[in-house]
Amino acid sequence: MDQLEFNWELSGSGWATCRIADGVSERKDFVSYCTDALADVLHGVAGLYGRTSLQRFSFDLEPAEVRWVLRRRGSDVHVAIYRFPDISTSFDAPDQTGTLSWTSTQPLSLLGHVVLESAQSVVRLHGEDGYRAKWVQHPFPVAALQDLRRLHLQYDRCEHQHGGLTV
Repeated sequence: MDQLEFNWELSGSGWATCRIADGVSERKDFVSYCTDALADVLHGVAGLYGRTSLQRFSFDLEPAEVRWVLRRRGSDVHVAIYRFPDISTSFDAPDQTGTLSWTSTQPLSLLGHVVLESAQSVVRLHGEDGYRAKWVQHPFPVAALQDLRRLHLQYDRCEHQHGGLTV
């Protein structure tokens, strides 16, 4: 526990590589721009700081779907990632009908930290304009990043200040 990595890299026009690892296992997906995937991650993690203890979001892998289910239990979050063969037929399917492909339980403070750090790295590397040029369909999720930063600093008492969007 307490060993978690999350990486988001723009890997081509309309594609990103998403990787999550916990020291025991890892999951890597090549995510399509058909959804606003990075914004969905940021909103999902930020949502766990409120009254909602369950957050779901999906990535389109063209044609597969990868669905993340985040369940907060006290100060921890159970992350379960399910894979479905075709997003066009699985979008409303129950989670358990997919194949469980990765799972881990981590402190919310750590999940918030690593997701925030990764998103900040993306905008520092590409800038908002560069992100839009590579991701094509969606702008960089500035508001979602700011919201997660505010919640993480407020509730987790993180020693890193996670500076603004200076690019």
